[in-house]
Amino acid sequence: MGSLTGLLVFSWIAASLLVSGLADQKKQYDADVAKTIVELQQFRATATGTVRTAAGKQGIATLINLNPRINAWHLLKVTWNGDKDESAWHLENAKPGSNVIELDPAFQKGLVIIQGKERYQCDLFGGANLLEQGRSSQLIYVPLCGGRIYLRNPSKGHKTALESVTEFVRDQVYGGEKVIDIFHHVLADRYQETGELHTAGADSAPASAERPVPALIDPKYANQRIGPTNLGITLETGNAAMEPGAWYAAVADSGIYVSIMRANLIDPKILSSNRSMVNTLDGVENASLVYLVAFDLDRFEAAYEIGTVHPRVEWATHLLPRMKNPNMPGPDGIGTIAPLAATGLIRPDLGKKTIAAFTGGYKRDHSAFNSGDLAQVNHGSHYGIIENGVVLSKLQPGLATVYSMDDGTLDMKTWTEADNTSLARVRYARQNGVALAEVDGSGTTLPGKLVSRWGPGNWSGNEDSRLRSIRASMAILKSHGKRFMVYAIFSDATPSSMARVYQAYQCSYAMLTDMNALEHTYMALYRHTGSELIVEHLLKGMNQLDQTGPGKNIPRFLGFSDNRDFFYVVHKGVNR
Repeated sequence: MGSLTGLLVFSWIAASLLVSGLADQKKQYDADVAKTIVELQQFRATATGTVRTAAGKQGIATLINLNPRINAWHLLKVTWNGDKDESAWHLENAKPGSNVIELDPAFQKGLVIIQGKERYQCDLFGGANLLEQGRSSQLIYVPLCGGRIYLRNPSKGHKTALESVTEFVRDQVYGGEKVIDIFHHVLADRYQETGELHTAGADSAPASAERPVPALIDPKYANQRIGPTNLGITLETGNAAMEPGAWYAAVADSGIYVSIMRANLIDPKILSSNRSMVNTLDGVENASLVYLVAFDLDRFEAAYEIGTVHPRVEWATHLLPRMKNPNMPGPDGIGTIAPLAATGLIRPDLGKKTIAAFTGGYKRDHSAFNSGDLAQVNHGSHYGIIENGVVLSKLQPGLATVYSMDDGTLDMKTWTEADNTSLARVRYARQNGVALAEVDGSGTTLPGKLVSRWGPGNWSGNEDSRLRSIRASMAILKSHGKRFMVYAIFSDATPSSMARVYQAYQCSYAMLTDMNALEHTYMALYRHTGSELIVEHLLKGMNQLDQTGPGKNIPRFLGFSDNRDFFYVVHKGVNR
């Protein structure tokens, strides 16, 4: 009885210390002060132990699991006896759903990785210092412990000529933001595509409960077809003229569908509804083509990776000055994510299994509000970012959010303060402005509440509200009891025409990602034919964003690091 009582007392003390520690970490997370990226992780678990080299040198190691519920990113720090400086390495768990990474006092040469009944001793210090060797290598992801974990090395990500010029003007030229604003609007209609309507000469898209329901179009166009001249994705029916609003299966993989639309083909009942919530569509955006790709979420899940540079974590430039705390390097207290490493690249073992990739959201410079209600709260409501369960920028209430949970479930919504109770389970999240479309209590799709308001919606454009541009977006579509993630490119649109299109497709939620150029709206599908990788871009011109090697195409995000953040799509369960 005495031993049982002692065990219960010990368990109670351990639980109390855990609760107390988490409470202290929550205070660090909430504090409006300068802090480190580690102090921003309120759910972290920390362990310490002794490590030794083969020569007998001893050090104190600290292993931080930055979010144990997700169990993906770890920070290993070592201070060697006699050294003033601390070494730190960013480690990624290759199988976060099954591998447990520990310091073990019985094994002081490195880490122990537990998978079920297997205990793998990973010698990092007993022989060669594999971590320092890995850091000195040219690899961005260095496999360690038989590929059970990866050392992440920071990389200098690729940037396009347009991005280089834009960043130079913004950072080095007086009044650069106004110059960029003019530049963007010179390019505003550059990517416009209308397609040509003609009477059906091809069969209608096959009807199936496996694919999304067609969009609601004007009945007078039911027998019309559009030639998708710029579509780079191969369809099972061939790339002949397509029925507007219908969904066609892609060759790349089962469960991927493609559709095209124009705003002036939408059912008039939709176009005449909720007129106070949208601006009047002009003739250009009304006639501009929209390309949509849907991924069956029963088969696929999405992951997210920040770029080597963007989005940053310091203060946005697009911000009311009084909302900036001069004592903090950024709205969350951090000005850098170091010693964590941003790679801008899909991990090599996952790259072989990646189905698609597309660019993320706005750069930090414009990822905050400077007018409207959201500009007045939470330091201007900077857009939140979570990668592998690690908060890089806090998720803010009122913002459009795409997020994936620890079980791979992907959804989109307007974030609320109450949603933070599930924050420990969020593996990936990206916020970008406010909703383009959402449903009401009856399940009817409506334009977002701020679609028609340039400043309060932070839609980007200029102060004269000239908003038309190539724009990309994400949405959730529910059909026949199934859920689909939709990625869409509007060749020339404002938020109002985007909302109307999403109403026609009856999406439950939609949000903007980025805009203004092909590099900001890039998307590619990947399919394997034997040993050959075939890259298919949503728009043909996007191939210019890839690189070329000896006799082959090297795709962005998959074959080389990029400075921009992105999403990538894999089969369900692959990334856990």
